[in-house]
Amino acid sequence: MAARPDVVVLIVGTHSAAEQKAVRRHLQRKPSVDDDFVIRTVFVRSVEDALHETRVNTEIQAVVIRNGLPLRSQDRHLATSHWGLEGLDADIEAVPESDLGPRLGRLIAEFRPELDLYLFTDGNVEEIAARTGETFNRIFFREEDCDELYPSIIRGVALRYHTPIFDAVRNHSERLVSNFHALPVSRGKSITNAKWIGDFVEFYGMNLFNAETSATSGGLDSLLEPDGPFRLGQEYAARAFGGKRSFFVTNGTSTANKTVVQALARPGDVVLVDHNCHKSHLYGLALAGARVSFLDPYPLNEYSIYGGVPVRELKRTLLAYKHAGTLDRVRLLLLTNSTFDGIVYNVERVMMECLAIAPHLIFLWDEAWFAFAYSHPTYRKHTAMRSAAKLSAMLEDSDYAARYNSLRVFNTEAWEDDERLLNTRLLADPSKARVRVYATQSTHKTLTALRQGSMIHIWDQEFKEKTEEAVDEAYKMHTSTSSSYQILASLDVGRRQVEMEGYGLVKRTRELAIRLRKELSRPPLLKKYFRVLGVDDLVPREYRESTAESYFDEKTGSSNFETADEFVLDPTRVTIDISATGLSGDTFKHKLMNEYEIQINKTTRNTVLFIVNIGSTRSEIAHLIGVLEKIARETDEKVRDFSTRERSIHDQQVISLTHEQPSLPNFSAFHPAFRAMDSAINLGTRDGDIRTALSLSQDPADCEYLPLTEAEGAIAGGRELVSASLVTPYPPGSAILVWGQIISPAILQYLRALDVPEIHGFRRKRGLRVFREETLTRIANAQKSSPEHGGAS
Repeated sequence: MAARPDVVVLIVGTHSAAEQKAVRRHLQRKPSVDDDFVIRTVFVRSVEDALHETRVNTEIQAVVIRNGLPLRSQDRHLATSHWGLEGLDADIEAVPESDLGPRLGRLIAEFRPELDLYLFTDGNVEEIAARTGETFNRIFFREEDCDELYPSIIRGVALRYHTPIFDAVRNHSERLVSNFHALPVSRGKSITNAKWIGDFVEFYGMNLFNAETSATSGGLDSLLEPDGPFRLGQEYAARAFGGKRSFFVTNGTSTANKTVVQALARPGDVVLVDHNCHKSHLYGLALAGARVSFLDPYPLNEYSIYGGVPVRELKRTLLAYKHAGTLDRVRLLLLTNSTFDGIVYNVERVMMECLAIAPHLIFLWDEAWFAFAYSHPTYRKHTAMRSAAKLSAMLEDSDYAARYNSLRVFNTEAWEDDERLLNTRLLADPSKARVRVYATQSTHKTLTALRQGSMIHIWDQEFKEKTEEAVDEAYKMHTSTSSSYQILASLDVGRRQVEMEGYGLVKRTRELAIRLRKELSRPPLLKKYFRVLGVDDLVPREYRESTAESYFDEKTGSSNFETADEFVLDPTRVTIDISATGLSGDTFKHKLMNEYEIQINKTTRNTVLFIVNIGSTRSEIAHLIGVLEKIARETDEKVRDFSTRERSIHDQQVISLTHEQPSLPNFSAFHPAFRAMDSAINLGTRDGDIRTALSLSQDPADCEYLPLTEAEGAIAGGRELVSASLVTPYPPGSAILVWGQIISPAILQYLRALDVPEIHGFRRKRGLRVFREETLTRIANAQKSSPEHGGAS
């Protein structure tokens, strides 16, 4: 049986040793065999001490705030630390001592919302409860109900510790069930009674098979109609990740993406999509029949890395639809937060400025690589769910409405001045804007869950009215009727870990990543062959209002995440320029795995990405540093021993990797056969119908293959080549061609330069799959003659 976890309780505002002894008497009782937890107490006196302790002590599970606490600490070291009151509102100095407890509770709840909070007060307890009831689990008047503090704390911790799905699966595995349903592997009897596959159970153990069952066999809940542990588990997930609703997904974020897109987009809707989005979104959009308008992220050509889509590009696109009179058709904005290399949006700003132009817009944030972010305040404000909550509260605030009305300078003429709108930080109209936000997360990628365990989180003010049925239908459409209980149980346990120790795990992960960055940037030999890319490399200056060029300032405690910059960079994604070694990224990846058993998955021609996660250890960090130093030393010795000819070849390879990167191609355009045949074409909008193109591509008679050389010749000869495939290098899984897209010379050049072995939709021996010219002519003529475009009926 697992050891009983310690529950660390922070007591704020106690003064004397006698008071501390009395508190311990109430909380640190003699353990019994029935106790699930053991309470440990930590005492501090002031608001400043409490804020410091909640930052540095990752073990805290509950905070008890008592009467008579001063604002400032008497600890001289703390008084000079950046972890004190710095950065708080200046008016905290004017808060009366009687109100410092409630104010401290709100500050802690903002910083660490997972903690349980309790308040003892001499004031008007009823009035305080009315003002701060959502902040505190329980508010006590003086010491009259002190005996209720212990059970309250235990009950609060137990609620977060409870894993209804995992408990149900574990309990089912212990039952002596006779199996007369559809799973021979259930209870493991098809293995234990066999002769040839005994090693299977030896490897995995019997619990894996004892837990195998079916929703239709009784004993467990159904994911498609949850009314027991699965319903509770998803409600707990919404609480843990800041959403109003959450859904568990057992076949990856690819399916989560298709589910949300299918639910939100209808045939003919325009969806604005990051050109660098994961291919699963495109499959979802094709299924939904939505029209796709691609947004170009900023390119980092020297590293073959895409960044994010600038706010200016988002506003320019929305304004184009506004001027075309078709803004009402634009239903959904789909962006990736964060990118593979850790480029993260200012989510609140993006949504605020987009809602200022299109107050009906729905947002889908692909946070496949950002599931851990809600656990730590540094990251949390950049998440979709936290930004949605904050934006909702802001738009409902009367002070914001007054500010909006006083600052509104845009009259009819101003809305025709695009340049002015593009250069102004826009505010959404609180009388029109509705906050409708969805996020998909790969729990298994950055938190504890079995592979393919993912979640959908929702903060949608119109959910009940407009999308609940559509989401339910799409979820049933894409979710297996035989969902893996092992994956579901792991999602439940992963959620528990987030609420009980997520803050500490993410804090430690970030510290490990910064340590790795520092250590790789110090030794001269390492610096000679490897360069760690920083904020100034991956976020161009025009997107950084601050002067932040590194991740963390030890003197001020500030980080690039705490700026108002348009994009920030996650330090746990350590991207390294390896071009000085003369090795390509793919070659380097295989060298790491085959020679040193270090596993990575994302490379470009001249970079490799190391991801530090909550499972990383200092030993692994040390091993990586040692391996890179060994490779640097081997490379240095090899270069010194080169012949003149070998040196020339090596130098040319380094030049090629450093200065001869192909430019990342922007989205070219959809062929007119898949474009809207109306006046919008001439007004700057560029959406296309990928479902028609995909359907057309399924008939071999309408397509042909062209090798790259022939494709280049055909374009040079004036032929407009149009892709009949979704062409996607993997990783990272972002398409460079979609169905119906015109193939530009830049795309061919980029495709030729790619050295990743896996490119979905491209057969190297046969070439690119394109539409035949006569097919495109036939489709274009059919469009022109259709009644909706003014042709013959």
